[in-house]
Amino acid sequence: MRPETENWDWSIKAIDDPKTVNAWAMAGGKMAIYSGLPIQLKASDDELAQVLGHEIAHALANHSAEKMSVAMASSIGVVAVGIASERKGLALTGAALAAALAVQRPNSRTAESEADRIGIELAAKAGYDPRAAITLWQKMAQVGGKGPPEFFSTHPSPENREKKLAEYVPEMMPYYEQKGDRPYYKL
Repeated sequence: MRPETENWDWSIKAIDDPKTVNAWAMAGGKMAIYSGLPIQLKASDDELAQVLGHEIAHALANHSAEKMSVAMASSIGVVAVGIASERKGLALTGAALAAALAVQRPNSRTAESEADRIGIELAAKAGYDPRAAITLWQKMAQVGGKGPPEFFSTHPSPENREKKLAEYVPEMMPYYEQKGDRPYYKL
């Protein structure tokens, strides 16, 4: 499906840290999952496939490069505001806060939402139940507790994620139901 990734050296490393519920991906297909994610969530294979699909989606969508570009552009803007201001310290602090809240965090939430959409499709096409995306985020909300308001976060709230993923499930079910004899791997 993605010929530009044909030469990527895809790999997943398991990090033995039972307290950390996380996973991540970098451009080029390098990924990691912390042991705390399957342990604390008591995640099913279908739920783990949603996590890995999401992380694969970050790599495919080149989100790490986008994040660096946004951070660099924000830094340039913050410095420009500081140079132009008579009260440089206050201006730099205010500009940095504004850049984080108005540019960087919404951009990160957009990337997360895009990875959710691509990831649920990848998992369904690989033969994993897309309804597991909903149960995954229900479990994440229980383990994560009350986070900051979404406006202050780099990620969509678990409730909003769960709701959006539920909207995708009917579209993804035909992929899952057509799994037939295709080869796929249970996690």
